[in-house]
Amino acid sequence: MKNLDWKTLKSEYLFRRPWLTARRDVCQLPDGRINDEYYVLEYPTWVHVVAITKDGRMVIIRQYRHGLGRTCFEIVAGCVEEGEDPLAAAKRELQEETGYTGGEWHEVMQFSCNASAMNNITHSYIAIGVEQTDTQHLDATEDIEIYTFTQEEVKEMLRRGEFMQASMLAALYKFFSGM
Repeated sequence: MKNLDWKTLKSEYLFRRPWLTARRDVCQLPDGRINDEYYVLEYPTWVHVVAITKDGRMVIIRQYRHGLGRTCFEIVAGCVEEGEDPLAAAKRELQEETGYTGGEWHEVMQFSCNASAMNNITHSYIAIGVEQTDTQHLDATEDIEIYTFTQEEVKEMLRRGEFMQASMLAALYKFFSGM
């Protein structure tokens, strides 16, 4: 196979924040052409959790998403902290956002939300047999409602387009496909 990798000749950071860094790269393509203005957004590693309770219900959250200007249904998600294992981060996020813990955990996939412009990977987990053992421990800017729905109800929510974030859709469709 032909080598399609680009060579980064120069990088310049435009801004750096804890949850987002933007840089401009100058890249040389395999045929020698130069792309002198390629932008990359750097994010922390993300985790998603499809959580199933001991009685088979799905833990779903609802929160406001300012980028869309609307309140959305979602699965639990969050960022992996510096030096943290993705599985540990997923368990922490589930407990912090919902108070649910325990269960049997499996990583079902890793993917990039936008490989052309973002550098991070998302780890998706299924947690089967979780139970609510704690209260929420939310960040200062989080306001999250917790729901449990049957799997059939969540399938119907998917059909109606009630989940908006593509990466969460991927995790839910992966779960329902049985893969």
